[in-house]
Amino acid sequence: MNNENPINKTILFVKSKLENAEGGHDWFHIERVFKNSVAIANNEVCDVTVVKLGALLHDIADSKFHNGDETIGPKTAREFLESENIDEATIAHVINIIENISFKGGNIAAKFTSIELDIVQDADRLDAMGAIGIARTFNYGGFKNRSLYNPKIAPNLHMSKEEYKNSEAPTLNHFYEKLLLLKDKMNTETGKKIAQERHRFMMTFLSQFYAEWDGEK
Repeated sequence: MNNENPINKTILFVKSKLENAEGGHDWFHIERVFKNSVAIANNEVCDVTVVKLGALLHDIADSKFHNGDETIGPKTAREFLESENIDEATIAHVINIIENISFKGGNIAAKFTSIELDIVQDADRLDAMGAIGIARTFNYGGFKNRSLYNPKIAPNLHMSKEEYKNSEAPTLNHFYEKLLLLKDKMNTETGKKIAQERHRFMMTFLSQFYAEWDGEK
């Protein structure tokens, strides 16, 4: 089997499925995660095909946009991969990546582990950090019509999975509830190195934001 052929077909499938997706979870998000996954994989011993398929399909039907239903993504991915005659071991591994990649408040114990999941998860988390992470966060906040910031509403650092999914807190709280926590949750050495710089950028942004909010700059 030509390993690149199913990858190219998966790219076309994902582009089609996410044609009208919210700007932070569209094809370009997938493409960035795909590129970062491949770059990280170059420094690891792993199944590159699983990494590529996992990266491409990890957000094929994000539960945030399907009334919280976490079964649609894995089901959509499985149906597609089976239609492409991908072997069952690969399909099962990709489904496990999709089911276990999400942050979900950061307090959920992992039910599955593999280096391939580690790689795709790092790549996905990197896209939630730095300049792009900031842009995606405010884009999604606007999509949900959330306020930018409310000093009277403190971040909740101990949310359950359900609380995290249903949170309507101001967008800036998301930095403390997720984005700033990611640096210490990276799996690979490559991911950790890239995360350091993106974390610093977010801290600089927050410092500037509060200064402007208070009329100091």
